[in-house]
Amino acid sequence: MTERIAAEAGFSPGRVWAMMLRYLYLLRSSWPRAFELVYWPTIQMILWGFMTQFLQTNSSWIAQAFGVLLAAVLLWDVLFRGQLGISVSFLEEMWSRNLGSLFVTPLRPYEWILSLLAMSFLRVMIGVVPAALLAIPLYHYSIFTLGLPLLAFFVNLLVMGWALGLMICALILRHGLGAESMAWLAIFVLAPVSGIYYPVSVLPSWLQWVAWALPSAHSFEGMRGVMFDGVFHLGHFLAAAALNVVYLGVGVLTFLYAFRVARVRGALLQTGE
Repeated sequence: MTERIAAEAGFSPGRVWAMMLRYLYLLRSSWPRAFELVYWPTIQMILWGFMTQFLQTNSSWIAQAFGVLLAAVLLWDVLFRGQLGISVSFLEEMWSRNLGSLFVTPLRPYEWILSLLAMSFLRVMIGVVPAALLAIPLYHYSIFTLGLPLLAFFVNLLVMGWALGLMICALILRHGLGAESMAWLAIFVLAPVSGIYYPVSVLPSWLQWVAWALPSAHSFEGMRGVMFDGVFHLGHFLAAAALNVVYLGVGVLTFLYAFRVARVRGALLQTGE
């Protein structure tokens, strides 16, 4: 018996291999986990590759780059936190296995959506406004100098974040918590084609069509128009608003459909950490 215990206590390559197989099977069975492995290096390469290409051919832009980049960072955070505000509030219910408890009450799915949107707005305000105010004494830059156009950019980016957040929640309802990493990953796949730090014209012509189908690209182009030319381009604002109406509608319908399917399958009671 003593020899057997000693043998089991020793190093076993077989046990190591068995655990590796467990994690490999887990990776193979969940495409979001596998996707995450190649996601960040690829996105960083694409985003900063376009940025470098733009700076190489527009040296005069560098003189004004500081204010434009800082405004882009702050407005990008509105989009990111708008989406994450919905996803995290949703995931908190998933992690605590609370969905079943919520929906034995008279709570309606559309009421839950409205509460997620409201919490997203509060999270954005709590996160972005202090950062924007702190930039004034630290860098002597105020994004509020954009004036009323700032409100247009803010609303369009926030609503786009809501649409994406609802679609991501629908994906998590469908695939379970194996897809929760998409709450942090999905928004960044749009970063290279949103023209955050460089104009859409830098992109290859075939990719520009993708960019113009996004409200974010119109918002950031509009931001640069105000900062460089002092002109608020109404066309970009209207295009972003119209696209947001479509995307938000798709997001709400997708979420409601995924919720109904999850309820029929009993997934509301079974999904958790």
